[in-house]
Order: sequence, then structure tokens, then C-alpha cells
Amino acid sequence: MAQRTIGIAGLGLLGRGIAACLLGHGFRVIAFTRQESTHAEARKYIERAIEDLIQRAGFPASLAQEWHERFVPVRSCEPLGQCEFLIESVVEDLAAKHAFYDEIESLLAPEVPIASNTSALPITRLQQGRKHPQRFLGMHWAEPAHATRFMEIIRGEQTSDAAFEAAVSLARSIGKEPSLVLKDVPAFIVNRLGYAMYREAMNLLELGVADVETIDRSCRNALGLWATMCGPFRWMDLTGGPALYAKAMAGVLPTLSNATEIRGPLKALVDADARGIANGRGFYTYDEQEARRWEELFREHAWTVRALLNKYFPLEPPKTP
Repeated sequence: MAQRTIGIAGLGLLGRGIAACLLGHGFRVIAFTRQESTHAEARKYIERAIEDLIQRAGFPASLAQEWHERFVPVRSCEPLGQCEFLIESVVEDLAAKHAFYDEIESLLAPEVPIASNTSALPITRLQQGRKHPQRFLGMHWAEPAHATRFMEIIRGEQTSDAAFEAAVSLARSIGKEPSLVLKDVPAFIVNRLGYAMYREAMNLLELGVADVETIDRSCRNALGLWATMCGPFRWMDLTGGPALYAKAMAGVLPTLSNATEIRGPLKALVDADARGIANGRGFYTYDEQEARRWEELFREHAWTVRALLNKYFPLEPPKTP
């Protein structure tokens, strides 16, 4: 099969992880960002990620050298015109994404899919005003992008079958297990479920039911047991079935938070510019050493989860085009 060229626009934490994933699987990658310093940071990240793939996932040792030949960092959009598929991972802002599309759309052949790595923006809104809206879709990745099997692929109202199927094929060729989101709703699947849980966690904190550490401990020791093995529907089947859960939920649902605004402890932290491990202030406080420890623990855990998934739920080999 001829070497394929994939474009990436935006080399933040996820963008550089996406680049590493694609390079690890043999693609040529044209990576666009305007800042030279961001290119340098991305290259260091990719170097470490490739080493991860070699040491932890059995990728060939030769990858450590040869990926450089397939990585094309650029500071202008024009070279992206060579791409057969483009992944946009610029800042999570509707206006910024549309500004990028204005710049790039005429450079690409009309049939080239453009996939937005957005975590919440409706794809249908991204399609509005575009010359070829049928080629736009969502491609929601998760960090660390080179290690996880997660990916959501989202149809907008105008997404074509060809663009959608191209994204699914690409995902499977790089070791992902894509969730196909057939109706465009804000935040898609996993983040909608997550935001509902985060809201109730904040509600419990605000009500004084427990402190942050206790709420986290309960989630870790309960949800952490099953969430890497199955989803909520399978879990209900395994632990009593729909009838049992319906009976238990009937009395609890009216007591859950239905807040529609950010408030309480979360708003106070936002107002104080709390950005978690990025600046050491969040629901917990972190010095540099503690922040690094949690980052390393997260990455180690991601590889452990990947190994378990591969053992019990092996991926189907990708179909040859």
C-alpha cells in the first residue's frame, strides 16, 4: 500500500499525540503550527511517545530513527494541500476553527475529509458556511493519543458516507476502537456522561455530603473497578439488571442536581484561575514534583488499561482498502 499523508493542524498536547500515533503506524505527517517553539516541544513529545510505542507496545526499534523521515513540520498552511485526510486540532473555539477553515478549505481537494478534534462543539455548526460541508466530521481523541484505544467519530447533519467511512478506516488502521456517533449532540457520548457525573460530584461537595478526597475515593474504588471493562449498560446487567436499577433510581433521580449554570466551589476555582496541574491549583494543590508524579501515574495507567483491553477485547485487524 502506498504511503499515505495525513495533515494535522495544531500541535498542542493532543495534536502532538495524534502526530505520534500516526507516525508510529507508518503515515507521513504534515504538522502545522505557526510557533517555532511549539514545533520544538512537539518534536520532544513525539520522541518520547515513539519510545513508548517501542518499549511498551512492541513496535520495531527502527521506528526510533525512521519516523523523522515521515514527519514534516510546517509553519504555513499551503503544504497541507498535499494531504489525503486532515485532522484539525486548533483551540476549542468555534470562531478560531472557522478562521482556520477559511484559510485551508481552498487548498484541499473537495473530497479530502476534514476531521475536527473537538471534545464538545457540534459538528453541524462547524459545517455551516463551508464550501464542501459534506467532508467535515468530528474525530474526538483522548490523551495519551498514542496509547489509548478511545476515539469518537461524529457525523454532522451534512457529513457524507464517504468522509465518515474514511475516518472510521483511518481510526482502525491506527489501533483505535472507534465509537460511531450517529447524531450530532454537544459533547457527544463520553463527555456528556462525564459532565453529568462531574455536576453531581460538585453537588455532593456543595451539600457537604463529603469532601473532595472522599468523593474521589468512592469513584476510584467503585467506578474504577468496572469502567475499564464495561460501560454502564453492561454494568447494570452484571449487577442486578434493569429492573433492580429502575427500582433504585426511582427514588434517587429527583434528588440529583439539575443545575444549568456553573456555581459554588467550581465557580470559585474558575474565578481564581485554577488550572489543575498546569499551574498547581485545582481541587487539590500541586508542586512541580507532585504534578509530574500524577502525570506519570496517568500515563502508566493508560498503558495498563491498554494491555488489559488487548487481552480481553482484542481489536479486529483493519480491513485492507
